[in-house]
Amino acid sequence: MSRRPLPELELDITDLTHDGRGVARVDGKAVFVTGALAGERVRALTTARKKSFDEAVATQILQASPDRVHPRCEHFGICGGCALQHLAPDAQVAAKQHTLLENFERIGHVTPQRVLAPLAGEPWGYRRKARLGVKHVAKKGRTLVGFRERDPRFVADIERCEVLVPQVGSRIAALSALVDSLDARALIAQIEVAAGDDATALVFRNLEPLGDEDRAKLRAFGEREGFAIYLQPGNNDSVHPLVGDTISLRFAVPGYDVDFDFRPLDFIQVNGPMNARMIDHALALLDPQPTDRVLDLFCGLGNFTLPLARRAASVVGVEGETTLVQRARDNARRNGVTNVEFHAADLGRDLRGQPWVREGFDKLLLDPPRTGADATIPQLPLAGIGRIVYVSCHPGSLARDAGILVREHGYVLRAAGVMDMFPHTAHVESIALFERG
Repeated sequence: MSRRPLPELELDITDLTHDGRGVARVDGKAVFVTGALAGERVRALTTARKKSFDEAVATQILQASPDRVHPRCEHFGICGGCALQHLAPDAQVAAKQHTLLENFERIGHVTPQRVLAPLAGEPWGYRRKARLGVKHVAKKGRTLVGFRERDPRFVADIERCEVLVPQVGSRIAALSALVDSLDARALIAQIEVAAGDDATALVFRNLEPLGDEDRAKLRAFGEREGFAIYLQPGNNDSVHPLVGDTISLRFAVPGYDVDFDFRPLDFIQVNGPMNARMIDHALALLDPQPTDRVLDLFCGLGNFTLPLARRAASVVGVEGETTLVQRARDNARRNGVTNVEFHAADLGRDLRGQPWVREGFDKLLLDPPRTGADATIPQLPLAGIGRIVYVSCHPGSLARDAGILVREHGYVLRAAGVMDMFPHTAHVESIALFERG
């Protein structure tokens, strides 16, 4: 018995999903349409039917949005690294602001008293951290290096990337040719990119030890193209330079007389220029005074902690990953910052045994992972904290935690807005200011 073909439809797109697809409705049922923008009328082919929604792909734009633009990247639509290159950058930011405010209303049941002007920067060549997939495809007779396709089973067949830092984005084809030349080409699983201000590292995830000839090819490539080459034969602790000593990867934060050493697999903010602006933005909202004692939670390697220490009396940074805590301490020592201390603690678990929880603070900065801080907030010494700045990489968890701070702890959501840390993607980075009511 043959399966009936899925229908082609004409649809009016009313909104965008969290992952950048258009939203339409047919007889009340949502249809998520890849390649469509809000305000458009499209012809779309249904690709999947599910209980609560259908999925489709736009085959013809019958009435285009005035915000539709021609994507710069020739691989857009296949490569999954970007979702919104067909939407003008200003409209991307507006869509993200709409998503944030809609999440506040729907999930947190709160409304900011003031909507902050969006923070946005250069939308191309910004990405200094990335994980590139590697796949030897026998049918194509070569090895692919790139982001995953929208279907994550496959690595996108690309030659360059417009959002990676140029020294890497312009060399995707060269990286593919390099891996393809290796005897171990089928045993390289991924390449991690980490770019500092003055040096760029490539970490090759090798599933088996490499032979001398392959190691020589990697070394020659690194010397010719200006990359520090690392190998990762096991877990994160196994990362080591192909030859010589670990190089210094470093980024500076202008205006605070601090810079940060980091390792290739350390978490740092993907967008360097926007990170510097975000720090300025967060500190302006938190307004640390020379007499303030500040608590910085989920502090990583001290991205906010050290700049805060330049303005406040003292700062306590807390992070769950012990290697980052040690890196933060080393960075404080190297920068001559003495009014800061760092603690390792799993901030999603019981914190009653942590000595810093019993200390008093005037202000708090939160920068949690996507899961948010709902397990952390009820355990904090909030009694003396008059101002909180919350930096978020997920609008849903921020909205939920905003509801907790407002309804359960007596704070007012004074202001909130988006920061476009990931242009051309649907990722929403945001910031919110809470004050005691």
